[in-house]
Amino acid sequence: MIGLGRMGANMTERLVRGGHRVITYDRSPEAIQRVVDIGALGSRSLAEFVKQLSLPRAIWLMVPAGAPVDQTIEQLLPQLSKGDVLIDGGNSNYKDSIRRADKLKGQGLHFVDAGTSGGIWGLKVGYCMMIGGEKKIVARLEPIFKTLAPPDGFLHVGPNGAGHFVKMIHNGIEYGMLQAYGEGFELLKASQFDLDLEKISHLWNQGSVVRSWLLELCESAFAKDPELASIKGYVEDSGEGRWTVQEALERNVAAPVLMLSLIARFASRQESSFSAKVIAALRNEFGGHAVRKE
Repeated sequence: MIGLGRMGANMTERLVRGGHRVITYDRSPEAIQRVVDIGALGSRSLAEFVKQLSLPRAIWLMVPAGAPVDQTIEQLLPQLSKGDVLIDGGNSNYKDSIRRADKLKGQGLHFVDAGTSGGIWGLKVGYCMMIGGEKKIVARLEPIFKTLAPPDGFLHVGPNGAGHFVKMIHNGIEYGMLQAYGEGFELLKASQFDLDLEKISHLWNQGSVVRSWLLELCESAFAKDPELASIKGYVEDSGEGRWTVQEALERNVAAPVLMLSLIARFASRQESSFSAKVIAALRNEFGGHAVRKE
């Protein structure tokens, strides 16, 4: 396991608990020590990391998408042997995964793109994994996937790129679901009624058609901070939502909910929206509508 952030460290722990021998590497010695303390083996360098692995090697990358993945692969390549497998469990663009697989294939190496969902809860309940790659290689790695996933929690969805493609769409759908919950609870809070959002979150999970794990998390969040007063309404996006919208545009697929949920995230980052200022100014100009001064 290369990359021992929250996901990589928790996945390492789940694998160790499942009886696997896990070799680890991270640029942070402290991160390595934390997983060594729970039974993993640490490495001081990538060279030492590679030497500790049995042939054929299975190397799982949990590093940020983009250049860090390519850089890590380039550092590993001179030390790898034919038949070794690189698994990218991060949120890479599926087109990058296809490119990386083609490059490694020419050198007798294999690539697996493992779209991974589960967040910080994955250690306890398991990770949902969408696997792309060669059938025989995925089959060879099945004991790893079985340990990381809950029952029926992983699927070989297709060839290289398919795993990260399915994960990309998964995250696009997530954007829309989060936006719907966010808007609904804002309407509840803005009503004339004194509504208990924690209790409503709990209620809606009892047989309602909108019940979900996200509502369980809503209930938890409102229990900690009923007004969410300690949280700033700034919503980041990590790439997959943008890629999903780009894919919809390229394939002429109407995806208005996903597109608007992405745009809503952009709007959340503005302390004072200039477009809103323009609209307010125009309303004042044509209709004499009042404006609020900063």
